[in-house]
Amino acid sequence: MVSSAAYRLVYDTEVPAQLRAIERKYHSLIRTMIEELLHFEPAVETQNRKPLSRPPTPDARWELRFGPQNRFRVFYRVHDDTQEVYILAIGMKVRNRLYVGGEEYKL
Repeated sequence: MVSSAAYRLVYDTEVPAQLRAIERKYHSLIRTMIEELLHFEPAVETQNRKPLSRPPTPDARWELRFGPQNRFRVFYRVHDDTQEVYILAIGMKVRNRLYVGGEEYKL
């Protein structure tokens, strides 16, 4: 059974620097989508929310995709015991390349 209690969103200290690498016009979209899609049931797989088999960051376990052409990626970990979602990285996918903080990550 999935809990319907709200999860607290906790952002990594690197996230503000990663957001600066993304055009400012998308910042409100990113914030809104994170709050809407991860506040409740963040560990439920959907079409745009999936568990990771090869995470780009060591602690990430889930990926959220959204935005124009699903270009934005949010990598996170869920802690059910404390009802917290740790947002570990925010990046942008361009064709077959992932950029986090302006740096390319291997997929």
